[in-house]
Amino acid sequence: MPDEAQPTTKSMDDIMALCKRRGFIYQASEIYGGVNGFWDYGPLGAQLKKNLRDAWWTDVVMKGCNGKPGPDGNPVSIVPLDSSIIQNPKVWEASGHVGGFNDPMVDDKETKQRFRADHLIGVYVSIPFESVEQFQVLQEAGQNIASPEVNVVPDKTIVANSSHEAVELLTDRKLQKLLGIRSFQPFANDTNGMVLGRIDAGSGERICEFRSIPAQTLELHASSVPSPFTGKAGSLTTPRAFNLMFKTVLGATGNAEDNTAYLRPETAQGIFINFKNVVDTTRVSVPFGIAQTGKAFRNEVTPRNFTFRSREFEQMEIEFFCHPDDSKGWYTFWRDWRMQWWQDLGLKGDNLILREHDSDELAHYAKEGAGTADIEYMFPFTAPGYGELEGIADRTNFDLKQHAEHSKTKLDYFDNTRGELAKNGQPKGERYLPHVIEPSAGLDRGVLALICEAFTPDENRPSGVYMKFHPRIAPIKAAVFPLVKKDGMPEIAEPLYNELRNRFGHLGTIEYDVKQSIGKRYARMDEAGCPFCFTIDSDTLTDNTVTVRHRDTLDQERIAIDRVADFLANKLGV
Repeated sequence: MPDEAQPTTKSMDDIMALCKRRGFIYQASEIYGGVNGFWDYGPLGAQLKKNLRDAWWTDVVMKGCNGKPGPDGNPVSIVPLDSSIIQNPKVWEASGHVGGFNDPMVDDKETKQRFRADHLIGVYVSIPFESVEQFQVLQEAGQNIASPEVNVVPDKTIVANSSHEAVELLTDRKLQKLLGIRSFQPFANDTNGMVLGRIDAGSGERICEFRSIPAQTLELHASSVPSPFTGKAGSLTTPRAFNLMFKTVLGATGNAEDNTAYLRPETAQGIFINFKNVVDTTRVSVPFGIAQTGKAFRNEVTPRNFTFRSREFEQMEIEFFCHPDDSKGWYTFWRDWRMQWWQDLGLKGDNLILREHDSDELAHYAKEGAGTADIEYMFPFTAPGYGELEGIADRTNFDLKQHAEHSKTKLDYFDNTRGELAKNGQPKGERYLPHVIEPSAGLDRGVLALICEAFTPDENRPSGVYMKFHPRIAPIKAAVFPLVKKDGMPEIAEPLYNELRNRFGHLGTIEYDVKQSIGKRYARMDEAGCPFCFTIDSDTLTDNTVTVRHRDTLDQERIAIDRVADFLANKLGV
């Protein structure tokens, strides 16, 4: 695969259409009209998701970061865990989810629609737009084009994840008409992060700026902020807390008050509450990590952007326990290794960035100076901005401390390799609550990023597009085709197919197809992302060679039929 990828300019509509057409992802409960925020993975999607999960599990747990030594020079120790989706409700009280896992929500009283307050983007209309030169003069002079002092309340509002997405949405003529906008054209995104456009909302063309609306504005002036659905002011409520936890009731005869439980909103807490069990029942010693994959549930009010923000999703999380003095080194280690891991799977170039959090972004469990970074991918719906793919955070000892206090259980760790030296020269030992470095990746978001990255339009192919998956995560590893269904070709192709399936079937699908023309079969494999097709033709009958078709280059070569398995093993790196 190429070393560099270009920033995405792909159509999300085209990607979603291919996902449905080729069986990557379906809308959940589609025959009943679907249910918002839930998705089903079809045959290709299920295998792609498994391949990504298996790659993470193999590299993290089984190979300990692929054998890369930690900052202490020793091999990285990781053990697996599979905790329950439903835990004692006190777990979520201790973690802060019951009391603090809230999003500020705003309701439109007229349309009855609800959205997150931080997703309301303001369009601030400012000075007349007369020429590009005028704007450049103002910009070079450092003048604020649309200052909040001039426009406390935005002229228009749009529900979007970012200012960049708001610009993209506003290019739709239906939305412009709904909001009373005569014309709109994106204008500039300068080095200070200002997202600007030229807009005519009834008073001639003017410069407008897109930015998040300050929380104080929504608190104090909700009645004056225009609705993103009607353009009218006076219908929005002030922000109100909305808990994202999914409630359920335990017991066949239980009632909601006495038997309330929750579906887990993250897999991490199952690891923290089992820390003592793992230490007591295994031979691990700090520093070590506990890894887990599994489902999590968040009652998102406005799920959007395909599988990016869903109500049911799967995580791949590591909680790595270390001495407080070593947390900075381990944070840097995990941050850099996780970035490299995604790059090795094909997410390269300007589409993938590593972004350190600013101090005002730190989570409740992070202390000042503790590292927090996001690995972000430029999805088509975030371009030219980015969406979070994985977070790496120094959680300090927050979680272990909370659970120790609430459960009245000692969760500290005795380290006999530290502490003052005794008379015999050996350490007396030290007791402490370990600090935790958490690399937390979204499996569904990872699959979506790989699909978006792989989606490669090519007008020269019959399919018009091919999926450029890394061979390691491609759902179909290889295809075996007899050129025609006669002349003894199927009798040669079937044994080769069975050989490859027996040897590589644990890694993914080996396809066998005799229907339609060879060109149409190649086209289907291009859309499925199959990297290699092996065709048995008339020459095979005389010289025992097959044609190998390479997905990315369309090159074809002939190799001996008894070399096919080893050829594929080499390409798959197994």
